[in-house]
Amino acid sequence: MNVNDTVKPKRLLSLDALRGFDMFWIMSGETVVHTLAKATNWPLVVWMSGQLHHTEWNGITFYDMIFPLFLFIAGAAMPYSMQSRITQLGVSNASQLPKLIKRQIYRNMLRRALTLVLLGMVVNGLLKFNGYEHTRFASVLGRIGLAWFFAGLIYLNNSVKGQVVWFAVLLLGYWAAMMLIPVPGYGAGVLTMDGSLESYIDRLLLPGRLHDEVHDPEGILSTIPAIGTALLGMFAGQFLKYDSVNWSMLKKGGYLLLAGILLIALGTLWNLSFPINKRLWTSSFVLYVGGFSLVFLAIFYLIIDVAGYRKWAFPFVIIGANSILIYMASEGLIDFGHIADYLFGGLIQFVSSGWMAVCKAVAVTVVQFMLLYFLYRHKIFLKI
Repeated sequence: MNVNDTVKPKRLLSLDALRGFDMFWIMSGETVVHTLAKATNWPLVVWMSGQLHHTEWNGITFYDMIFPLFLFIAGAAMPYSMQSRITQLGVSNASQLPKLIKRQIYRNMLRRALTLVLLGMVVNGLLKFNGYEHTRFASVLGRIGLAWFFAGLIYLNNSVKGQVVWFAVLLLGYWAAMMLIPVPGYGAGVLTMDGSLESYIDRLLLPGRLHDEVHDPEGILSTIPAIGTALLGMFAGQFLKYDSVNWSMLKKGGYLLLAGILLIALGTLWNLSFPINKRLWTSSFVLYVGGFSLVFLAIFYLIIDVAGYRKWAFPFVIIGANSILIYMASEGLIDFGHIADYLFGGLIQFVSSGWMAVCKAVAVTVVQFMLLYFLYRHKIFLKI
């Protein structure tokens, strides 16, 4: 996109806040809850702590939704980032953009995708390189980059109807492949970690080290349904961006909420034959988590953009403004614990032993917020 575009798209504060809400749990929120649960044994906090762990295989927790929610948000942001170019050229949708403009956008999209793949490898420890066979190439950031890129290609070259067709083909095709294509030594339709088609393809084609030796949760085949997750976000973004006197903001929020509930129901139904499974990124998982993503977006949209209650969301907004940076920093690039101990350790030592871990976790969160606030105030953002 040209930074000198004169027409600026209207920005959804709710989308920025939701991105920050999502990232908060990864950067330190989960540790605060875990330590608080141990210190207090309060039933509600203990339940929350249980929800901040991944399921071992089939099933779903809140923590399983964090990654796909971020990808959903990345998809929802694309129609807004494209709006200025579409408006300038006088076309009605992205699929009508001139070929030359599309090629420029493709190059920018590919650069971003490859950058995320590289950054994901850095998070995995690429800078500590200790041999090709010990390097994990698949990553969370890599999946976000690749799924967003291919979903973007679909968005740029198809009407909404065509995008929906692609969405259905991706999910149904993945389901059919996983259930019908036999895996040597296991057969067809085996959805275990070592026997699934997704795991077999990872062992066959994915270079370097796999996350779980026989399987990688960010592997090759399961990137296909992840494209569907990004497309769901794009559907939501296009819907919210649609300008019509017949569609008030309140009405849009309500329909997003209803659509989310419907997708949750469909995902639950599909779970009976194709289990909800984050590690395999099953089609039922895409619908179920996509439904909750729509519900979260609808709630944030109705409260922040429709009702106008914005001040409470500011901490999430500053996290969302540098979400990739804080993710990478929290994954080991910056030792926030050491910094927090240096700044607050003298005070924390006077706290009772039962609450010391809670205070340390809160201190890490404070340090992270200090960094993010400084970056936000000085308009320093990691743009990819």
